This record gives sequence, C-alpha cells and structure tokens, in this order.
Amino acid sequence: MDCIFCKIVNEEIPCYKIAENEHAIAFLDIMPITKGHFLVIPKKHFEFAEDAPEELMANLMILATRLAAAAKKALKCDGINFIINSGKRAGQIVPHVHLHVVPRYNDDGIYWPWPQGELDNETASTLINSIENAL
Repeated sequence: MDCIFCKIVNEEIPCYKIAENEHAIAFLDIMPITKGHFLVIPKKHFEFAEDAPEELMANLMILATRLAAAAKKALKCDGINFIINSGKRAGQIVPHVHLHVVPRYNDDGIYWPWPQGELDNETASTLINSIENAL
C-alpha cells in the first residue's frame, strides 16, 4: 500500500512521534496550522472515519484528549480544535483516518469562515428520520 501514514506506522519513514499506544500513534504535523499541531492516526488503515470501528475511533479520541491536555499546559495555548476530515470534499488529503489536534492562540489569525444557516422543525424532523432509518 502506498499510504504515507501506513509507512509511518510501519517505521518505513520517520516522524516526530509524540506518543503511541496499541491502537494509535501521535506525531507532529509537518505542515502545521499552528505551533504544536499534531495528528493522531490509527495503526490499522481505514480511509474514512465513518468506516473505522467505533472502538478504534474512541481510542483515537482517548489518546488525542490526553495529549491535548498536555499540549495546552505545555504550550499555554488558548484553546484546541479537534478536526477529522472524512472525504475529499471535507478536506481530507491523506486517505487514512487522522485526527488533527490544533492548539489555538488568541493571535493565530485563524478563523472559521463557515456560513450559518437556519433549521426549521420540518427539516429537522426529516433529517432525523433519514439518519435514523440509515442506522
């Protein structure tokens, strides 16, 4: 497989490893958004977050939140974003599940430009029914 993250897991290419456990590895992003931006990836390959087992995703978040607390203390950042992009349209570049942990600073100049819509009762009901029926 030609997955850069699988090559990191298999130690075929180096990384700036922060921590790892039986299920996941965390390392600094080589194209950081902010100081201290790191990734947490599963050791087993899954392309999309929604295709990965729930337990695996829970283990990613366990490691990510533990490291985020340490990063917040060590880096004295003002907040943290936890971001998973699943699919190209969502901004996923590497086709291997990965969780971005992005320390945020009051002066980092990063803003979320997402427009906000409105949700009415009828649309909410239709959406809920559609998702529940797909379970």
